[in-house]
Amino acid sequence: MKALRIHAGPRARQHLQNHGLQPGDVGVIPAAAGGPKGLILGPLDRFIFGEWLPQSSQTVHLVGASIGAWRMATACLQQSVAAFERLEHDYIHQHYDLPPGKKRPTAAHVSERFGQNLQAFYGGRIDEVLNHPRYRLHIVTSRGRHLLGREHRVATPLGYLGAFLTNTVHRKAMGAWLERVVFSSSDAATADGVGVSVGAACAALPFGTSDYRTRQVLLHGGNFMPALQASCSIPFVLQAVHNIPGAPRGAYWDGGITDYHLHLSYVQQSQNAIELIAGSAYPTSAGGQKNSNSGPTASPGLVLYPHFQHQVVPGWLDKGLKWRHRSTPSLDNMVVLSPSPDWVRSLPNAKLPDRNDFTHYGTDSAARAKAWLAATRASQQLVDEWQAWLARPDMNAVQPL
Repeated sequence: MKALRIHAGPRARQHLQNHGLQPGDVGVIPAAAGGPKGLILGPLDRFIFGEWLPQSSQTVHLVGASIGAWRMATACLQQSVAAFERLEHDYIHQHYDLPPGKKRPTAAHVSERFGQNLQAFYGGRIDEVLNHPRYRLHIVTSRGRHLLGREHRVATPLGYLGAFLTNTVHRKAMGAWLERVVFSSSDAATADGVGVSVGAACAALPFGTSDYRTRQVLLHGGNFMPALQASCSIPFVLQAVHNIPGAPRGAYWDGGITDYHLHLSYVQQSQNAIELIAGSAYPTSAGGQKNSNSGPTASPGLVLYPHFQHQVVPGWLDKGLKWRHRSTPSLDNMVVLSPSPDWVRSLPNAKLPDRNDFTHYGTDSAARAKAWLAATRASQQLVDEWQAWLARPDMNAVQPL
């Protein structure tokens, strides 16, 4: 049984037809939210960042939300293969204390434990992430506005109800409740892990921002940990992260809320709709105003997307809105690598690992870890088939996105 499916947008498909795929063709790698589902991409991550991409030398933009942000930050570490192996181990073996009679831990407990895990994982190594010579990291978060401006036991549920209803009518209108805030590493890798060097500027976003209300903030040693934790802070499962240094004040939640699968405008990277703060990607004029280029920037190259499904869903609240799951011209230069549904049914419980497993297995963490380990080990087949395709490209195996 084949495990890997390959889908490509029309421009990417034409490139594959004419040239196959080389490491130097890739300009962007997105990494989706989705919690434990991302575990099955571990073997692909280790191959792509440990063996394949090192054969090239171009700048590559890594865009991540939630677990995808954790994965992409890990890709920026030295000896990334070992770092990915540790990420997989730590995620699979995470454990939370359940209050008596409860099936779920409190949000405060999960946030505290998760913050400790991030500190243990990245402590003393933030320089490696921020100063990578090739990779430019972009961590996507969702910042609450109005009722969602601060976490509150009454206002927060009401705010998310408003966001849900507004999003159902029009996705862009949800920006009244939640805005996309992207924390980006320095364009010249000049952050020193504690502060920001004079003249440091955000790396230009590898996607356009006219689709949704967006801000960009410089990622540095003082805000890396809270930004990454915020990107992983699922509402009501973890607590929001408030007042991240260098960013607008307020409550920050999981980046997957606004950008679940990072269905972004990778073809057009117009910056005219973005508000750049705390280190613009553009120079500052003598009058103190940020100068922006209203036209699109140069093409970022192909977008290579290891994903747990071939549909690229815009926001978390769009999961039930099937008409928003279709591809758009924004994804014309994208190649998606995803598991076959038939292969997924061969995994433990006939599905990908997911957050429901925490409730399903309850306090039996060993049984959950066993099932998740079996899934990640089976995922090596995805790598084997991808390597075979790279060696002998077969366009009959590439489906339209």
